[in-house]
Amino acid sequence: FMGLGCCFRPTRSSKMVSSSAARKIKKALRKKWVREFLAEFLSTYVMMVFGLGSVAHMVLGDNKFGTFLGVNLGFGFGVTMGVYTGGDVSGAHMNAAVTFVSCALGRMSWKKFPVYVLGQFMGSFMAAFTIYGLFYTAIIHFSGGQLTVTGPRATASIFATYLPAYMTLWRGFVDEVVVTAILQLCLFAIGEKKNPEMQGTQALVIGFLVTVIGISLGMNSGYGINPSRDLPPRIFTYFAGWGKEVFRANENWWWVPVVAPILGAYIGGIIYLVFIGSKTPREPQGSEDPATFEEHTTSVAPTNRVSIPAPQSSASVAPTNRASVNPALSTHDSGHIEHF
Repeated sequence: FMGLGCCFRPTRSSKMVSSSAARKIKKALRKKWVREFLAEFLSTYVMMVFGLGSVAHMVLGDNKFGTFLGVNLGFGFGVTMGVYTGGDVSGAHMNAAVTFVSCALGRMSWKKFPVYVLGQFMGSFMAAFTIYGLFYTAIIHFSGGQLTVTGPRATASIFATYLPAYMTLWRGFVDEVVVTAILQLCLFAIGEKKNPEMQGTQALVIGFLVTVIGISLGMNSGYGINPSRDLPPRIFTYFAGWGKEVFRANENWWWVPVVAPILGAYIGGIIYLVFIGSKTPREPQGSEDPATFEEHTTSVAPTNRVSIPAPQSSASVAPTNRASVNPALSTHDSGHIEHF
């Protein structure tokens, strides 16, 4: 055995190769877009593991181990833990609709959109895989070995949303638009820099917000309100054995939790900006010159005021730049809305 051991001693060349690979990995991890991708991946994974796990308890436990209130708490505090996990790096959107609105309203560059959404989708997909693995025997026992989408022993609803019998496709669409609009409006309010009393509490308050939405508005469509929450687990169930019915059920419902939340979030964001205004600075988009952009965005402020840096929070709803914000600039100033 001593002779065999000498054959596996690391040589100088192998050490150099491993050291070079380690340096490349460290260099890649320092890139901002890589860190943001990983933050969205991990924060979404954390949120979805807690959320889907709570649904599994309700469905598989015959209401002995879980309830609808438990599902709301699972997703709510799952969101809180997700914000704590990745909020300091990416803002922990965990929601493609929130990311879309952040880009559409100039709070974030469109270049980040695919990075964020890909991270969210992969994190959500892996969370579905995790819950499937952890609860596999319970799923088989409950369903009798038949993985069904509808019926008294359906288990596909553990992973994605489906309509109850009294709802129609278009009523569900309207429901998702309205509920997501309320979500986005409240997220803008929570994340505003002009609300210093919110600093340090955003993660917990956002979790409460999701819980309250579930308790008060979640019955009709399951409050998907998040393409990243619904579509990746649905795709997973397609490959895991539930088949094409996950897309065909409820009059091809699958596209509604993808499209309606994006529309609703945009409407909610616009309503907040029109009625309340915003002090959160926007980022230069596309070919805009940063210097010219900075002059344009700050020209509306009185010149005799001293700007101070806006406080940063590790649990912000959306990542923002580090531009200074004039504390004396009124929320009713047209300069806040003209850029949106």
